[in-house]
Amino acid sequence: MRLDKYLKVARILKRRTVSKELAANQRVSINGKIAKPATEVRPGDIIEVTFGRRVIKIRVNEVKDNVRKNDADLLYQVLEEYTLPEEDDGQQEI
Repeated sequence: MRLDKYLKVARILKRRTVSKELAANQRVSINGKIAKPATEVRPGDIIEVTFGRRVIKIRVNEVKDNVRKNDADLLYQVLEEYTLPEEDDGQQEI
């Protein structure tokens, strides 16, 4: 299954277009390599998604074309989730 579709079906991201944009902007990696929207996702893959300052790292358990909302979290296991620190813009307060 394509990466952009998997992220939507698993309900990690709400819309497939958002998944495509993140992947196109090198904000998604699979097994440590930057992934394109059409990259194939397989069980056992480790996906890391950065949106805004939030980062989530998951392991793919299953790949299904359709899944009920209540069962979407069975498709993956969250390995790590954290927020990146705010970037310092170099300005000092006086």
